[in-house]
Amino acid sequence: MKLSDRINQIEPSGTVRFTQLIQQMRGQGKDVIDLAVGEPPYDTPRSVIEATQQALAAGKTKYSPVTGLPELKSRLANQFDGYDANNIIISNGSKQCLFAMFQVICNPTDEVIIPRPFWVSFPEQVKLAGGCPVFVDTCNHQLDCEKIKQAITPKTRAILINSPNNPTGAVYPAEDLVRIAEIALEQNLYLISDEAYRLFVYDKLKSASLFDIEDIRHLLIVTRSFSKNFGMTGFRIGYIAAPQEFIRALAGLQSHMTGNVCTFAQYGSLKALDMNHHELEDWRADMASKRDYAYRQAAELFDCQKPQGAFYLFPDVRRHLENGISSAEFAGRLLETAGVAVVPGEAFGMDGHIRISYAVSKDKLASGFDKIREAL
Repeated sequence: MKLSDRINQIEPSGTVRFTQLIQQMRGQGKDVIDLAVGEPPYDTPRSVIEATQQALAAGKTKYSPVTGLPELKSRLANQFDGYDANNIIISNGSKQCLFAMFQVICNPTDEVIIPRPFWVSFPEQVKLAGGCPVFVDTCNHQLDCEKIKQAITPKTRAILINSPNNPTGAVYPAEDLVRIAEIALEQNLYLISDEAYRLFVYDKLKSASLFDIEDIRHLLIVTRSFSKNFGMTGFRIGYIAAPQEFIRALAGLQSHMTGNVCTFAQYGSLKALDMNHHELEDWRADMASKRDYAYRQAAELFDCQKPQGAFYLFPDVRRHLENGISSAEFAGRLLETAGVAVVPGEAFGMDGHIRISYAVSKDKLASGFDKIREAL
């Protein structure tokens, strides 16, 4: 069977591959502690479920506007000073948001600068749009703004920033975001801000957004999600905030790709915006406690930077990679011998590391690190 060159150059998602492997092992009756999971450990709020059920009962099962329910878009626009519903589009999770925006901005061979390590889908989505991902290494998981500037060529179309970061948990300080905005302005480049983990920022930090920088807004594309921040990963609701001209272009693409996002799920998302602020703060505090515990455990075993956001550690495991084994082989051995799943750094463009998720129960976290320690 002959497939397109475009699809043949794409690597399957490294995180999804591990999820499938874990399910297979559990189906064989094997006990696996999943520290590869990329979703919060909290149940979808009861109010969201009830609102979704009520929408179903009320017959909200038909087509809805391609760009999303007007009332949901209006509520989301309130997060962005000066924006209204026409600056928002609802998509099927942040993945579709990012896929669509690259389709809209990239011509063949256009370059998109991506700091490394990176979320697994960023480079593949750029390639699917005909573009070329250009990787720039971070320094201790923080942006190297001068290296980013040096990576710009006449073919550069956009710079992508992901903070809080997956896989490192890094939160980029406001001054670095200002510098990146200055670079994008100087070169007239799109600036893409993936803020899927915006709720999960610790140590009393403020989650700075590139949208806070008014001068860059005409070139800025922000994507956020209900998945992580509201425990709604299965709902597949994400959204983009951008200039109206860009939203109109996205709407044209989405009209041919998916049409509207699931109508009744959008009503559940609307209810999520009414969630009690204290409940979300409880989630953040719980995750911060797990972060502290997981970091202490990991720092005893590996070289590890303390993350300030998201819910991942990204330790350097190279001192345990004897006889030239890769971190992928290391992760495979942990899964086989200890029954603990982590994601190898290769999935994020950086060998010699693993991603450990602490978005699990405290008991599983403790047991997982005990088993890792025993295996080492």
